[in-house]
Amino acid sequence: MKKLIAAIVIFIIWFPLHAGAQPGAANNLVFDTLARRWDEGIPQGNGMLGSLVWQQHGHLRISLDRADLWDERPALDMSKLTFAWVKQQVAKNDYDTVHRLGDDPYETIPYPTKIPAGALEFDVSSLGKVQQVKLDIATALCTVTFSSGVVFNHYVHATQQAGYFGFENLPSASVIPQLMIPAYNDVADGGTGNSVEGQGLQRLGYAKGTVTTTGNSILYHQPTAGNNYYEILVTWQVLPGKRYVGQWTITNNKKAVLPTLSNTAKEPTGWDTHSAWWLKFWKQSSISIPNKLLEKQYYLEIYKLGCVARKGAPAITLQAIWTADNGNLPPWKGDFHHDLNTQLSYWPCYTGNHLQEADTYTSWLWGIRDENKKFTQQYFGVPGLAVPGVTTLNGKVLGGWIQYSFSPSTSAWLAQHFYWQWKYSMDSAFLHERAYPYLHDVATFIENITYMENGLRKVPLSSSPEYHDNDIKAWFTKYTNYDLSLYRFALSAAAEAALALNKTAEAIHWRVVLSQLPYFDMNETGLTIAPGQNLDESHRHLAQLMAVYPIAQLDINDSNQKVIINESLKQLQDMGTRNWCGYSFSWAASVYARAYQADSAVKQLQIFANNFCSINSFHLNGDQKGGEYSGFTYRPFTLEGNFAFAEGVQELLLQSRNGYIQVFPAVPKSWRNVHFTSLRAEGAFLISAAKQVGAPDKVTVYAEKGGTLSIKLPFKAFAINETHTALTDANGITTIQMQKGETVVFRGEESLQ
Repeated sequence: MKKLIAAIVIFIIWFPLHAGAQPGAANNLVFDTLARRWDEGIPQGNGMLGSLVWQQHGHLRISLDRADLWDERPALDMSKLTFAWVKQQVAKNDYDTVHRLGDDPYETIPYPTKIPAGALEFDVSSLGKVQQVKLDIATALCTVTFSSGVVFNHYVHATQQAGYFGFENLPSASVIPQLMIPAYNDVADGGTGNSVEGQGLQRLGYAKGTVTTTGNSILYHQPTAGNNYYEILVTWQVLPGKRYVGQWTITNNKKAVLPTLSNTAKEPTGWDTHSAWWLKFWKQSSISIPNKLLEKQYYLEIYKLGCVARKGAPAITLQAIWTADNGNLPPWKGDFHHDLNTQLSYWPCYTGNHLQEADTYTSWLWGIRDENKKFTQQYFGVPGLAVPGVTTLNGKVLGGWIQYSFSPSTSAWLAQHFYWQWKYSMDSAFLHERAYPYLHDVATFIENITYMENGLRKVPLSSSPEYHDNDIKAWFTKYTNYDLSLYRFALSAAAEAALALNKTAEAIHWRVVLSQLPYFDMNETGLTIAPGQNLDESHRHLAQLMAVYPIAQLDINDSNQKVIINESLKQLQDMGTRNWCGYSFSWAASVYARAYQADSAVKQLQIFANNFCSINSFHLNGDQKGGEYSGFTYRPFTLEGNFAFAEGVQELLLQSRNGYIQVFPAVPKSWRNVHFTSLRAEGAFLISAAKQVGAPDKVTVYAEKGGTLSIKLPFKAFAINETHTALTDANGITTIQMQKGETVVFRGEESLQ
C-alpha cells in the first residue's frame, strides 16, 4: 500500500509505508487555525536545528533555533566554593553566604544561558482564512491550507542543516519571507525577570546585529559574547506555476551558506533523504493500545524524540531546539538540569528501541567528562567523576540551589544511562570503551567522597532534590534515600561491568565498597526522604522512590519489599499532588507500573496528557485546567515530562527487571486488545507481543546478540515454534538459550489474565 505524501518541493511523491510501524493519521496534530502562542506552535527539528510554526500579529511565524547557541560567560566565582566550605557553613548555620556565592548569580546574572536565534514571518493576510494546520508526524511535514487554495509547507530536514518552506497555488510572489531578529538591542535595560519567566534578552549586552537583504536572500549576522557570533541565512526562488520554495539555516561561529535553489530541479530540497530517515526511525518500534488519548500522546512524544536527539547534536536541554520565542531568555536559562530533566528525557530510548538516539546523550556526557573532572577536583577535592547538577553546553557549572546543582550523586544517575546503553545493546566495545570507564570514575568518586566510621561508610552531606527547596534544611547529615539509591546503583553496576570485562579484582573491590553502605531508610510510611524526615508534604520530585524506579533496587515480587513499596505509594497518595508538576505524574506512571498497579499508572498518564500539556503536546509543568490536580498553574515548557510519559506507556507493556524480561506486566484488564512490535529489552532482545480480546495471544523474541533469554510470559502454558529446551521455574520465569539472529515465538495455550 502506498500513501500520498505532499512534498515541500511542490510535487507529488509516492512512497511505501511500513505496515504497523508508521503512526496513523489519528496521531497527527491537526488544527483549524494557527496557534497564537509560541509554546502551542507546530514543533519540528533535527537535533541541531528546530522550528515552531505559529501566528503572531496576523503573520505566519516560524521560530528558528539552533541547539548550540549558548552564551557561556561564567557567572560563578568558584574560587571560594568548595564542598568542605559549604559543610562548614551548614554546621555553623550560616547559609546566607552560600546563597550569595552559589545561588544568587543564577538569578541575577543572565548568563550562562541558551539564546534564541530569530524567526521568519510571512504576511498571509491576502490568502484567506486558515482552514487547516497539520503536522504529519510520519514525515515531520507541516502543512497550512488557506481558504484561497494556497498551501504552505514547511519542514526541517532530517539530515541536512536546513529548513525548507514553500507555497503552492500562490496568486503572486508578494508573500515573501521577513526575518525577525531577537530584541538584543531594543532598549538599554531589558528588566530583571527571573529564572522561571526568563530575563530580558537586552541584558546580555550584545552589539547590534546586521541584516543584509538582496532580491531573494536575507543574511543576519549577530555578534554574541566575546568574539562569537551566529548567522541566519534565508534564500528563496520563485517557480513557475504560482509557487515558490525557500530554505533557511543557522550557523554558529561559521559563515552561513546554502546551495542555490533551482527552478528546474524536481527536488531541490532533498525530500527523499528526509522522508527516508523518518521512515527508518518509525520502523524501530510501534505500539497499539485502546486508550487513544494515551496512544496519540505517546506517538507525539516519540516524534519529538526524533526531532531533538540526533548524532552530533548536544544532549536534550530543558527546551532543546524550541527555545522560548517571547522576547526573553528561556525558563531556567534553557540549561542542562541533571537532577531529573536530562535523565528522564532519554528514558523511552531503551525499551523504545531507539539506542541511536540514546547514544547522543552518552556521547555528549563523554565529551564533557574532562570538564566535569576539573569540577570534581576543584569543588570536591577528590579523585573520580562528579558532574554538576546544572551545566552549560560545555559541561561548566551554573550553580543555583547548590544542594542539587552541586549534588555529589548526580554523576551516579548519569552513569545509569551508560549502564542501560550497554545492557540493552550488549555492545562489548561500548562496555569496554565508555560504560565501564564512566562507571569506574563515578564509583571512584563515591569511594572517596564518603568515609569510614564504625564499619560503615558515612557521607559528609546529602540532599534530596528540592525537598525543603533552597533552605539550609535541604542538607542532611545522613544519606537521603535518593543519594543512597544512586550510590548503591553505581557501585553495583561498576562491579557487574568489571566482571563482564574479566576485571575480577575490581569487581570484588566495588562489591566491598557497596557492602559498606547502609540500607534504605524506611518506617511505617515506607521509604523516607532521609533518617528523621518522612515524606510529610506533597512534593514534585519522586526522589525517595528512586529505588522503585528508575534504579529498580526494590522489587514488588519480593514479599518484604512489596510491603515497603506499597506503604511508600500509600504515603505518596496521602500527601496528594498539590505540589506536583507534570513530570511528577509521568514519572509516577512508571513507579505504579513497577508495582503492577496498572490502573493507577494509567491514571497518572491520563492526568498528564489532559492537564499538563499544551495543544501541541508540549509539557507545560503546571496544571492548565485551573489547578485541578496541582497548585502549580504556570506554563514553563520543559521536555522531560513528555519523554517520561512515553516511558510510562512502555513500562505497562514490557519491563526488564532483575535479570529477566516481563511481557504485559501492568496492562489494565479493561484493555482488551493491545500489541507492540520490536520493543527492546535488556540482553539485546527485541520483543513483539499481542493481546487479543482480553487474552495474551503471542510473544515473539528476536535475539540481536544471542545469549540466555529469561522471560516471564503472560501465559500459564505456552507452545513454542522451535526445538529449544524451555525451562520454567517456580516464579514463572522461562529460560531459553538463543543464538544470535534467532527468533522464538511463544503462543499462549492458557491465559494468565
